[in-house]
Amino acid sequence: MDYGGGEYLVPCGKDRYISKNELLLHLKTYNIYYEGQNLQLRHREEEGELIVEGLLNISWGLRRPIRLQMQDDNQRIRPPPSSSSWHSGCNLGAHGSVLKPSTLPDIQVTDVDAAGNGAAAKPQPEETPQLMRTRSDVGVRRRGNVRTPSEQRRIRRHRFSINGHFYNHKTSVFTPAYGSVTNVRINSTMTTPQVLKLLLNKFKIENSAEEFALYIVHTSGEKQKLRGSDYPLIARVLQGPCEQVSKVFLMEKDQVEEITYDVAQYIKFEMPVLRSFIQKLEEEEDREVKKLMRKYSILRLMIEQRLEEISEGPTAM
Repeated sequence: MDYGGGEYLVPCGKDRYISKNELLLHLKTYNIYYEGQNLQLRHREEEGELIVEGLLNISWGLRRPIRLQMQDDNQRIRPPPSSSSWHSGCNLGAHGSVLKPSTLPDIQVTDVDAAGNGAAAKPQPEETPQLMRTRSDVGVRRRGNVRTPSEQRRIRRHRFSINGHFYNHKTSVFTPAYGSVTNVRINSTMTTPQVLKLLLNKFKIENSAEEFALYIVHTSGEKQKLRGSDYPLIARVLQGPCEQVSKVFLMEKDQVEEITYDVAQYIKFEMPVLRSFIQKLEEEEDREVKKLMRKYSILRLMIEQRLEEISEGPTAM
């Protein structure tokens, strides 16, 4: 987008733009950080528009179980034949709607007995579903409840795995381990809702994308929600490549509140330290109040004296 003066601007959100040269500098730093890794990003121009594409790491930050679509036993869905595919085998309509996918990521559903005592399969080099093993609410074993061997065999027949990580196949309830990382291949023209739908489709999650949101979470405690008009890949590049500083999290909308930088800098302090801050602020407030009261008391005396001078002066004839 050319906004006068010949400077090309790239949209990064609603009514927010960044110059092409500045974005390319951020992108250069990003790729140097990930040199030799598959997280490097590519860019090109198409019809005068700068397009950045590549893998975006997203951390799971869900507090409630999610529902996975049912799969037939030992059914294997193969990944896209080309690693350069933008959408990981998912076609997006003009308005961000997900069309019927022609191919889906490599998801293996196997019986737990064939999984080799829970050993995880080898991760793929890129775009690999990484749902870490956790216990679902349905599959938690009650303490003190001893099952017979036949019952245990029956339960095992209903526990299946994604890349070696088990979930309850009968109910398809699953909770990804908090902080575990997956990735999706996207480009800089995809908005937050499109990325959400792509991620849910990649893992065949039945929950609606409206239940979730993407957040940029900083180590300081700051949490910034990505709006529907934001472009997550652009946001990641502008935040910088180091995930020890900030990460992109998938979280429930109703479970997370945004935290500004001003608030985040106080979160990690202990309560005694915070109380001392409050005490100092209250003392400063008292000093300012007393200063204002003295100022206006002096002004009041000056006004009263002047009124007395006027009233005692000679009356006009």
